[in-house]
Amino acid sequence: MSTRRDFIRTMTAILGAQATGLASTFAQAVGPSIGLELRSKVTDKGVLELSLVPVEVRAPGVEEVLLRVEAAPINPSDMGTLFAGADLTTARVTGTGANTVLTADIPAERLAAARARMGQSLAVGMEGAGTVIEAGSSAAAQALLGRTVAVMSRALFSQYRLVRADQCLVLHPGTTPRVAAAAYLNPQTAMAMVETMRLEGHRALVHTAAASNLGQILVKYCLKEQIEVVNIVRRQAQVDLLRGLGARHVVDSSSPNYRDELITAIQQTGATLAFDAVGGGNLADDILSAMEAAARRGNPNAGVLGTPTRKQLYIYGSLDTSPTVLSRNFGTGWNIGIWLFTEPLAKIGPERVRQLRQRIADEITTTFASDFAAEVSLSGALQPAAVAAYSTQATGAKYLINPSLAP
Repeated sequence: MSTRRDFIRTMTAILGAQATGLASTFAQAVGPSIGLELRSKVTDKGVLELSLVPVEVRAPGVEEVLLRVEAAPINPSDMGTLFAGADLTTARVTGTGANTVLTADIPAERLAAARARMGQSLAVGMEGAGTVIEAGSSAAAQALLGRTVAVMSRALFSQYRLVRADQCLVLHPGTTPRVAAAAYLNPQTAMAMVETMRLEGHRALVHTAAASNLGQILVKYCLKEQIEVVNIVRRQAQVDLLRGLGARHVVDSSSPNYRDELITAIQQTGATLAFDAVGGGNLADDILSAMEAAARRGNPNAGVLGTPTRKQLYIYGSLDTSPTVLSRNFGTGWNIGIWLFTEPLAKIGPERVRQLRQRIADEITTTFASDFAAEVSLSGALQPAAVAAYSTQATGAKYLINPSLAP
């Protein structure tokens, strides 16, 4: 096998584009030898450069499988690596197809944060799904041949990706890669929020940016788990969206009665735990203040130190990169910190995690379904119009990259 792969690599190096047909023919038998990968680089002149880079695809090891990536969502967690703080209004594109290159200027005030990665060509894409086209010799790897699987790894904005067999979430027959594309980050994050709530002894939770793809999954999951969620959104259309999914408590931050409605929702649910995707501004302060106000309604004699109700807020996103502002008018019984979904999953143990992941596979078209605004090729993801759309991270603007499409 290695000899035949070496032959393809040699012919590709000698003939370049003329070897494409030859490589494609042999790939059906021995797997591809070269694949394109979307890379992000900050040049020494402080310019963002996104390009498609040919990379060698080696044969799988004993416990590995080779995945033809057919669907990879562009998540908020990909944005930092992808764009490095660049001003995307300056984006310009040269070349076409596999030779497409997007460049954009990085403002001087953001360049310091990007200096650590200057000159490095970074792979992007944290999750995706596709078909296993080649497998190592182990029984676990061989069992995945031809199956649709989802993975959370790195470099999934790529045509091919080598992963360990035990990293794969195996989907039921008939599940397409598009349906399974976002089977890891958002479903596991929603589940981890609930596990955190249970581990820390809370009974309900607050979630911000709640009309997002993740927010919709959390609403559906918590309905099945009979858990109350206070959902904070920014406009009436998002209220209608979540209520259509069955959400009971949805608060619109643009409403003139926002603060009173938030206090009432927290009082009705008893929520003392919040997950904030926004990060900056006054939202965290609004939530902790509302929790304290709700607690005071049940304890009007609370002193200057506030109620004894313990309030916990976790920041897990940075939709607003401005400073987090806290007035600290919510007593002394509060904590605020950074939250990663991997931490509670590590605490609950591998068997519970296995059960949760199996549930994702079982409910991938219902509870954990994701919607996408558009599907693009690798080069399509570098077009300024597409970048302008998905970089807003707005509700309903989630894009899907299909690296198996012609670049």
